Amino acid sequence: MSQIHLSVIIPAFNEEKRLPKTLQSIDGYLRNQTYDYEILVVSDGSKDKTAEVVQELSPKIRNLKLIDNKINQGKGAVVKQGMLEASGAYRLFTDADNSTSIDQIEKMWPEFKKGCDIIIGSRDVKGAILDPPQPWLRNVILGESFKLFRKIVIGLWDIEDTQCGFKCFSEKAVGNIFPKCKISRFAFDPEILIIAKKLKYKIKEIPVYWRNDPESKVNFKGIFKMALDLFKIKYNLIIGKYEK
Repeated sequence: MSQIHLSVIIPAFNEEKRLPKTLQSIDGYLRNQTYDYEILVVSDGSKDKTAEVVQELSPKIRNLKLIDNKINQGKGAVVKQGMLEASGAYRLFTDADNSTSIDQIEKMWPEFKKGCDIIIGSRDVKGAILDPPQPWLRNVILGESFKLFRKIVIGLWDIEDTQCGFKCFSEKAVGNIFPKCKISRFAFDPEILIIAKKLKYKIKEIPVYWRNDPESKVNFKGIFKMALDLFKIKYNLIIGKYEK
């Protein structure tokens, strides 16, 4: 087992405004835990001062590290990079907007003890709290419609929320799943779970407290591109690309 118990990976694209508060919140929680940890920010070709903000906070925030990519590759690509470069026995990726606060990881530890390798936060299972609730139109079109479309195209019928940015993996699962990932942008989440299913990993979906961010970068254009990526995943499944 790795010396570090938990790695927290934060993909970031132009997040100079939101990152300080998020990093301080995560650090404040982890300092009170009994295990070793690291916080790894992966800048995805940010054009603002994302990298500088992380460097400035490094003396104040324990075990904070930065991967500063100069070219934008997509959230999926930098999550993959961060997960594979992390050192933790457990590796959580979470969003820079802190929609799901780090204390929600408390719900994951019992599931890992039960033998699960992958625990994913969910806004769509019983017990989840959305604060405030999603607007009706966004929920129907960006939420429920996309979910049904995703299930029809690639499956994962037993998973309600593939898109919540709060997922934790064992070190072994990371090493076996992420090198196989091909999708660089928003549809990387279902791809990770599809590969995990193929490798027979046990996935547990748990309810989280999720704070709705009005500045969310997922929009109708992003949903369209996600839909195209789902067809790429389907094609990759058909030609056996994930078997290699």
